[in-house]
Amino acid sequence: MSLSEYLIFPDEVKSALERNEPVVALESTIISHGMPYPKNLETALEVEKTVRDYGAVPATIAVINGKIKAGLSVEDLEILSKGKDSGTEILKASRRDIPYIISRKLNAATTVSATMIFAEMARLKIFATGGIGGVHRNADKTFDISADLTELAQTEVAVVSAGVKSILDLGLTLEYLETLGVPVIGYGTDEFPAFYTRVSGYKVNYRLDTPEEIAAMINVKKEMGLKGGMIIANPVPEEYSMNKEVIDKAIEEALTKADKDGIKGKDITPFLLAEIQKITDGKSLDTNIKLVINNAKLAAEIAVKLCR
Repeated sequence: MSLSEYLIFPDEVKSALERNEPVVALESTIISHGMPYPKNLETALEVEKTVRDYGAVPATIAVINGKIKAGLSVEDLEILSKGKDSGTEILKASRRDIPYIISRKLNAATTVSATMIFAEMARLKIFATGGIGGVHRNADKTFDISADLTELAQTEVAVVSAGVKSILDLGLTLEYLETLGVPVIGYGTDEFPAFYTRVSGYKVNYRLDTPEEIAAMINVKKEMGLKGGMIIANPVPEEYSMNKEVIDKAIEEALTKADKDGIKGKDITPFLLAEIQKITDGKSLDTNIKLVINNAKLAAEIAVKLCR
C-alpha cells in the first residue's frame, strides 16, 4: 500500500494544499487525554475556529479506524472527546505506537510526536499545541524523556507551544534540546514560558517579534536542508498567566500523589494535569484552554506568512 492509502484529507484541507493556502496542524491528545468532556470538545472547536479566523485552514490530526485523518469532522471530534463514554476506546499514539494502531485499524489521539510525523507526511509546515513533552523530573533515575524531543530533532515541522509543560524539568529539557540541535524561539519574549505561567527563569535561544520573522527563519532552515523542527515558544497571555508560586505548589502536590499511587509512563502527564486542575479549582484548565487558543492564533498567522 502507498502512503495515500493510509492518509485521508477532507476536501477543505486537500483544496488548501493544492492551492498553496495556509494550513495549521493540530494535535488530538489534548482532546482525548488532556481535558474533561465537554470542555475538550468545546476547546477543539474553538481552536479550529481561531485558525480560520486568522486566515488558515485547521487540520486536526488523529487515527480513526486505522486511517490517518489530517482534518476531522465534528463527528470525529465527538468520538475523540467522549472516548469510552461513547463506547470507543481512544489510544494515545506516539511514534512507536503508529504501526500497531494502524495495522489493527484502531482509534487513537496523536501526541506531539505522532502529530509531527503525520503533519510532515501531509506536507504541513506548522503545528499548534498546548505544551510539548520533555525531560521528566527525576529523569536521572527513571530515564523518562518524551519522544516529542527526539521527534523535534528529525521531523521538519515547526511547533508553536506555550513552552514545555511545567510538570517537567524545564532546565534539563532545554539542555536536551540543545544537544539535539533544536532551536527554541521566543515569540516576543527572551524568557522561556512555563506553560501555565510566563515565568520560568530560563532563556530562549533567540527572540523573534513578528510572524514574518518566524516564517523567514522556517523558510531558511528548509532551503538549507537542515533537518528537524523548531519550537516557537509563545507565552500564555498576561491576563491568563498563573502565579508561579501557586502553580509550582500545585505541581509538587500532584507529583507527590503520582509517586504515592505509582503512576508512571504515558499515564503520568494526564494524571498530573487532572490533579493540578483539582488543586487549583479549575483555574489551570482555564489557563490551558486560553494558551492553546493563543497558540492556534499565532500558528495561523505564521502559516499565512509562509504561503506568501
